[in-house]
Parts: sequence; C-alpha cells; structure tokens
Amino acid sequence: MTLPVHDPVLIFGLAMIVFLVAPLVLQRYELPGIVGVILVGAAIGPNALGVLERDETIVLLGQVGLIYLMFVAGLEINLDQFFAKADRSAVFGLLSFVVPQAVGMVAGVWVLDLSVPSAALFASIFASHTLLAYPVANRLGIVGDEAVTVSIGGTILTDTLALLVLAVVAASAQGALDAAFWVRLVVGLTLFFAGVWVIVPRLGEWFFRTLDEESYFEFLFVMAVLFVCAYLAEVAGVEPIVGAFLAGLVLNRLIPESGPLMNRIEFVGNALFIPFFLLSVGMLVDLGALADGPRTLVITAVLVVSVLATKLAAAWLTGALYGYSTDQVLSMFGLSLGQAAAALAIVLIGFELGIDGFDQEMINAVVLMILVASLVSPAVVERAGRGIARSTDRGGYDPDAAPQRILIPLSTDSEHREKLVDLALAIRDPRSVEPLRALTVVRPGEHAEAGVARAERALERSAEHAAGAEVPVNTQTRINHNVASGIVNASVENRITTLVIGWDGARSRRQRVFGDTIDQVLRRTDRLVLVSRVRDPLNTARRIVLLLPPGIDANAGIAEALHAVSVVAGHTGARVRAVVVEDDPERYEPLFDRIEPEVSATFERVADWKALLALLRDELSPSDLVVCMSARRGSLGWHPQLQTLPKSVSTLFEGSFIVVYPARAKRDDDRRFLRLR
Repeated sequence: MTLPVHDPVLIFGLAMIVFLVAPLVLQRYELPGIVGVILVGAAIGPNALGVLERDETIVLLGQVGLIYLMFVAGLEINLDQFFAKADRSAVFGLLSFVVPQAVGMVAGVWVLDLSVPSAALFASIFASHTLLAYPVANRLGIVGDEAVTVSIGGTILTDTLALLVLAVVAASAQGALDAAFWVRLVVGLTLFFAGVWVIVPRLGEWFFRTLDEESYFEFLFVMAVLFVCAYLAEVAGVEPIVGAFLAGLVLNRLIPESGPLMNRIEFVGNALFIPFFLLSVGMLVDLGALADGPRTLVITAVLVVSVLATKLAAAWLTGALYGYSTDQVLSMFGLSLGQAAAALAIVLIGFELGIDGFDQEMINAVVLMILVASLVSPAVVERAGRGIARSTDRGGYDPDAAPQRILIPLSTDSEHREKLVDLALAIRDPRSVEPLRALTVVRPGEHAEAGVARAERALERSAEHAAGAEVPVNTQTRINHNVASGIVNASVENRITTLVIGWDGARSRRQRVFGDTIDQVLRRTDRLVLVSRVRDPLNTARRIVLLLPPGIDANAGIAEALHAVSVVAGHTGARVRAVVVEDDPERYEPLFDRIEPEVSATFERVADWKALLALLRDELSPSDLVVCMSARRGSLGWHPQLQTLPKSVSTLFEGSFIVVYPARAKRDDDRRFLRLR
C-alpha cells in the first residue's frame, strides 16, 4: 500500500477508526475526546506521516461538519433564555470582537509592521471564533446554562462582524469599496435574515402538520432547510455558518429536545459530520512551520498571546458585568477561544488577494494558533463545565430519591399512540433513568388471546417510536374485566407518579367528564394525570393557553402539575397565555414564576365561565395547545363547571388540548419543581 491513501473506501474506513479510537483513548486520561481526533488528524495528515491528504473530499466533509455544528448549536440553545438574554449575547459578542480587534490592530501595526487595512484583517483572524468545544458543553449537559447560552448567541455576532471586516478589506483591495457594495451588503443581509425568519418556521409548521410518512422524511426536510439556508447566507455576503446557525434558531421550536428527530440529528452529527470537521482541522497542522524562520514564530506568538488574552478579557468583562461565577466565565472563555474555519477563510483570502503581510508564514502561524486553541479550548470547557454541572446538580433532581415514573395506557385501536408517547417524552425529565411504561388492558373472553396479540404488536410499535429518542419503554398487557381496574392496579404495582391517558372526545353512556374508564381512573388514583386529546404534533404548538379555575392554586399537587405544563412549554418553545377564571391573576404569577423550568408567560382574568367559553370560541387558533388545570371532585379547586368543560372545549376547538389533574397529595420532593433563588 502506497501513501497517501487514495482508495475512497479505505479513507472512509480509516476515518471511522479515528473517530472511534481517538476519543476513547483520551477519555481514559480525562481529556476531551474531540482533542484526540484533532491530534490524530495532525499525525496522519499531509504535514506529518502523510497517510491521508487534505483533498477536496476531506475539505468538503469538514465544511459540512462545521455547518452542521453551528446548526446543532442553534437547535439546542434555550430559545426563551436566548431572547430573554439577547442583550447579554449582544454585549458578549461585541466584547469578544471589539477587544481582540482593537488589540490585534495595535499588535499588527506596532509589532508586525503591517498597514492599517492589513492590521484590521490580521486582527479579524482571532476576533472571530468557532465553537470547537461545543460538543464538550453538550455532553456535560450545560448548554442550557445562561453563560453558555450567551456564549453561543454571541458567536453569531462575533463571526458576522469578523467576516464583514474581511468583506470590506477584500473589496477595498479590489477597488470595489463603493456605495453599490454597501447597498448590496445591507440589502442582501436584510432580505436573508427577514426571509429565513418569516418563511422557514411557517414552512416547517406546515410540513410537520401534514407529514404522514416514515420519520426519515422529517430528517431530510431539516437537512434541506439547513443547507439551503447556509447557501443563501453565502449569497447574501456572509459565511454559510451564519445561515446554519439561523436555520437552527428558526427550527428550534419545531424540533423537540427529547424527541426522536433531535436524537437522529445529534446522532448523525456526533458520529459523522462533526468528527470530519475536527479531522480536517487537525490535518492543517504543520509543526515543521516552526523551522521556517523567526517571523513565523513571532506571528504565532502574537496570535496565541492575543487570542488567549483578549478572549479571556472579553469573558471576564461580561462575567463582571452580569455577575457570572468563575466557572461560567471560564466556560465562556473556552467556548470563544476555539479557532478554525473563519480564521482560515480570512487568512487564505488575504493571501489570495495579495494583501500586505499575508504570506505563507502568516498562513503557517494561523494554523499553529488554531492547533493551540484546539487543545486549550475543549480542556477549559471540560474543567469549567464540570464545575457548572456539579453546581446545578446540588440543587437539582435526584432520580434515586424521587424517581419519575410515567404510565401510558393505550388501546389497540388508537390512531394517536405516537402522539401520546410524544407527550410522555415531553414531560419526562431527561435526567431520569426510569423507562416509560406502556400498558394495554384486554378484557377476557373468547377472543382474549387474539386481543393480547394485537395489543403486543401495538405496544411494540409504540416502544419503537420512543426508542428513536433513546428512551426505553417497558410494555405490559393485562387481562381484566374492568379496564380502569387494570390501569389503577398497574399504577400501584409500578409506583407510577404520572399517567398520560388519551381521550377521543366521544361521549359515553355513563359519562360524567370523559367517559366511564377515565372517570374511574381519576376517582381511584391520587397521582398526577394528563388526559389528552392531541391531534397535531406538539412541536407545531406556538402558544399554550392555560386555563386556571378559581382556587386551583390551593391544590396540594399544583407545583408538580404546573411543572409539567412548563416542561411541555419548554419542550415545544411555545409561550404560555394563562387565563384565570373569576380570580386574581396576581395570585398565580408568583407561583408560576417559581416553577422550573422558566418559560415566558402572560396572565389575564375572565369574569366567569361563560366569558371563558367566549374567549375560547373567538381567540383560539389551530396552532394553540389548550391546557386546562382541573381538579377531582371533592378536591380543592373543584367546580361543577369542570365536569362539562372538556366536552365544551372539544366542541369549540378542533385542535389539541390537555386536562391536567394535580396529584391529591403533595410530593415529598416538591422542591425539585421549583427554581432555586
């Protein structure tokens, strides 16, 4: 076999071996796995052993990996927190650009003897940053931390400004820096951002509402949106990574964090595309460039010292301004320290345009700076991120002390099994190690055995759906003359904390609220129960209309019930409109404000139940999810009107709605549902 390897099958096979072995080896020494891929890329690349060339295929896959990385960052960011802290993201983005840009220009002029335009382009090399350490933050589960969200949000502003500097300097070098250039740039960016923000969410909502095919079509739709947005960003005059991040933001609400689709997106990225990006970065490294002469060493030293000092200064200033902890500041520093695609694009374009000072020595120095940043950035985020994770866990949920156990009773002829499973996934704590429980009760009789077989097949399909989100499902079939008794007995035997029951909206002969079976379950269990008529995918809900009957806040299990609603809101990205009947909204705002997780909510009052029905008739839209907080007969917060409200809602509103019955007894671990002050 001759080197470098040219056989495409062998190249791909070697890449898979690197992606498998390198992270496993480094994890044994408590080092971030992504560093291993970069180091091996440097070792087998054209500047070392020469096993692989950094050819067009590697470059293409690396570019796809970077685009995918920025897209996933946009998808996983807490959108409510992102918008609530948009000012902080803007401040950090400006600081992490302005501080390096100013210091870099001074260093370029006074140390490297560059002209002012060349110094501006030199500074923009490390004023930008790439989220190299994002996989580390994602693995540690700290993406939802405010400081991490601010860092990710600031990335888009920092990179856009750095790349605009490149566009301006390049246009100046080509003599095209005129009014027409500025008009094209401003108009192109405006049309791009406005078009993506308006069109893509509506297109996505329509697609997910109408799709009734295999789930891989959802993935293909998301990929099409991603790469079209990335291309349109390039047409508008900025890098494709800007379009990828924006695509992630606009699809954020439509792709549930714990659903099968998000699991597929993360799996493909973490297993394939993102490692190719890291391998491509590693193959750029040329340690032999250190022997090229003193100028390479000087430029490298200026770049490394500048990027370390200025990115730390920007993180420290932001942390001091907003009161972040040391671990949060270091996480911001580590995330903003990474350098790769934008830095390479700037130096290579400067070299191709013949800009003063941008020669082969500058390219070598930038590659060495990327190597240092690639090693330091993940290590800093790993160390500081563990501190954030430990701090969060001390006040968080202990699954061993208070396990959340969810039971989903399913009928064999239900057309909406998957949507019930999706609702259970939406309220399931992602840190829980408990499986979902799916149950079907079959009545005994002549055809009981055939009924059991049908039930097992239906339960298997439900389990396969949940498996797409990597959530295990324990299935069980029971024989019982009374379906409600089978459900209640299973909930007791499995120590169930939450039941998710489907309702078709039909009336029954012995109906009080929902029908004989569900009414019996509500009377005979004191656990949290969600009775749902979910017709549309939860991820298409833009707003949750929460109905609060008078006095429901006195119910013992209200904290757990509101927590479930908040989790669904956070899962779907929907805002909450709380409607309080015959009561003072100011009583409910402080209670809701204490519930974990934090969601955007507004409160209003209606005078009576008649006014409530009029509001539901006149103001609901198909994209609403109606959630009624109810109470069992005899419990605090119960009113006779609650007996007919579900049927009234189903008559007035064809969309999805859920009736939530809080647990009758307060849970010993109710503090887990509240935000720590």
